[in-house]
Amino acid sequence: MADTPLQPTEPPKAKSWLPARSYTHFIAGGLGGMCGAIVTSPFDVVKTRLQSDLFRQQHPVNAGAQRTGGLLWNFVETGHILRDIYRDESPRALFKGLGPTLVGVIPARSINFFTYGNGKQIIANHFNDGQENAYVHLTAAAIAGICTGTATNPIWVVKTRLQLEQSRHRHQHAKPSFFTRAPRERVVGKSWSVIRKIAREEGLRGFYKGLSASYLGVTEGTIQWTLYEQLKRLSARTQGKGGWQEWAGMVGSAGTAKCVASLITYPHEVLRTRLRQPLVDGKVKYTGLLQTLKLVIAEEGARSLYGGLSAHLMRVIPNAAVMYSIYEAVLRWEGA
Repeated sequence: MADTPLQPTEPPKAKSWLPARSYTHFIAGGLGGMCGAIVTSPFDVVKTRLQSDLFRQQHPVNAGAQRTGGLLWNFVETGHILRDIYRDESPRALFKGLGPTLVGVIPARSINFFTYGNGKQIIANHFNDGQENAYVHLTAAAIAGICTGTATNPIWVVKTRLQLEQSRHRHQHAKPSFFTRAPRERVVGKSWSVIRKIAREEGLRGFYKGLSASYLGVTEGTIQWTLYEQLKRLSARTQGKGGWQEWAGMVGSAGTAKCVASLITYPHEVLRTRLRQPLVDGKVKYTGLLQTLKLVIAEEGARSLYGGLSAHLMRVIPNAAVMYSIYEAVLRWEGA
C-alpha cells in the first residue's frame, strides 16, 4: 500500500492582539456619536452656557424661583433659555458649536468605542482566561477614557469658546427659516478665528485647558461602561426576541447607565467648562482644577457645581440611547 504523501503544513500564524473585525467598533462608535450629537445639540448649547459664569453674569438667575421650584425650576429655566436663544439669536444659534462638536464627537466616539470594545477583549483574553468581568470592563473603560480625552481636548476647547460667544446682532426683521443654510465659509471662518486667538493669546497650552478635568471625567465613562454591561446582562432575556422589547432593553440600559454616571460625576463638567473659558480682560481667572473648585464654591456656592444639570440630562440620556442603539446595531449587522 503506497504511503499517502504528507501535506505541507503551514507555520502557525502569530496571534494578533487585535480581535477580528476590530475596525467595526471604530465605525459604529463614530456613527452613533454623530447621530446623537445632532439630535441633542440645542441642549448642549444651553448646558455650556449654564455652566459658565460669563453667561450667569449677563443673565442672572431668579434665585427665589430656583429655591421654590427646586429641580423642576432647572427644567423650566432650560426651556426659557432655549426660547430666548431661538427668539434673540435665531434658530441657528441652537446649533452653535455643532461643527466643532461633530469634528470632536466622531473621532472621540470612534476612539472610545474602538479602544473599549477591543480593549476588553484583549484584557480578557490575555489576562483573565478569556472571561469578561467588572474588573475587565473597568480597566478597558479607563484606558479608553484617557486615550479619548488626550486626543480630542483641543477640539472641545474650541467648541466651548464658540458656544459661549453671544450673537451681537439681534434679528429685527423676519426670522430666518430653520432650514436656511449659512455659508460654510462663515462657520469655518469662526472656528479658525477662535483657533488663531487661542494660539496667539494662550499658546499651545491653551488648547489643553480643562484636560485635568477631562481626566477626572474618565470616572464617568468608566461608571457608564461598567453599568451598561451589567444592565445588558440583566436585560439579556429580551435579546433575540426582536421588536420593541429588545430595543427597549438596549435603550433602557444605555439611558440608565448614562444618567447614573452623570449624576455622580457632573461637577467635573462645570469645572472643565470654567477652565476652558476665554480670557477676561486679558487675565486667566481659572488656572487649575483645585483652584477652580475652591473659587467656584467660594463665590457661588456648592450648588453652582450642578449648574446646567437639567439641560445636561435632557441631552445625554437621549444621546446615549441613540448612540448605543446605533453602535449595537452596527456590531450585529457586521457580525462582530
